[in-house]
Amino acid sequence: MSERTINFDAVLDLCRNRQRRIVLAVLTDQQRPLTLRDLVEVVIKHNHHLSATAVSGDELSQVRLSLHHEHIPTLEAASVIDYDRDRGLVEPTERFDELQPSLSAVIEADPKLELPVEL
Repeated sequence: MSERTINFDAVLDLCRNRQRRIVLAVLTDQQRPLTLRDLVEVVIKHNHHLSATAVSGDELSQVRLSLHHEHIPTLEAASVIDYDRDRGLVEPTERFDELQPSLSAVIEADPKLELPVEL
């Protein structure tokens, strides 16, 4: 096993939170950098089955703050994403690709997550 391989327990830890699972799933589906705004909208869409325009400003702020201050930093600390705070851009890293076999299994096992997770 490669020294750079992310162990399964680490994958489970990253996937412990539903918002992080949604972020990881949409990054897997899109395979490109996404803005924080994109991620807020996809979390709202998949958690509430509503568009971002149909929820309150407080709810949008709450999701944005939790992503910006908790979930994105957790993923960045694991080196699976790079986050450009100035541009609000989240980009998967090479290490993200190492998550895929285990990540796909965890995401597919989530009964509340409708796949594929699209924007």
